[in-house]
Amino acid sequence: MYRENDFVVYKKDVCKIREIKKIHDKEYYIMFPIDDDTLKISVPIDNAFIKPIISKEEANALIEKIPFIKTLDMDEKNLENDYKKLLQKNNLESLITIIKTTYLRNEKRVHLKKKISEKDESYFEKAENRLYNELSISLGMSYDETKKYIIQFFEK
Repeated sequence: MYRENDFVVYKKDVCKIREIKKIHDKEYYIMFPIDDDTLKISVPIDNAFIKPIISKEEANALIEKIPFIKTLDMDEKNLENDYKKLLQKNNLESLITIIKTTYLRNEKRVHLKKKISEKDESYFEKAENRLYNELSISLGMSYDETKKYIIQFFEK
């Protein structure tokens, strides 16, 4: 069971539990997504869609693993379906796969003097937002600091 002020992942959002409240003889977590504190979410404490934030050690191990996480096949026909499936998995390695694939595809398009794909850009932003939201909590940094930290890690 989580406590007030704990951070958790609920479905796809990183949330902060603000309160545990009894409603109609059942206990609920009252939580707010970290990137939208106007959205109040009430969830029974036995909800299966809640998972803990990864630890700082797990976050750093994941960052070190990024170069070894494979990208998707760049086949245009199935790419969007592959992105959707990866987003549904709701794990951080899947998000990194999307980020790496979309980044490389867009770099290739820029190199060929073509316009960046809106589809790739959209999935890149979704994956990046989910990844950095969770890692920022794990690492005790802001979203932007986390992004810079990861970029600097690979520039070394």
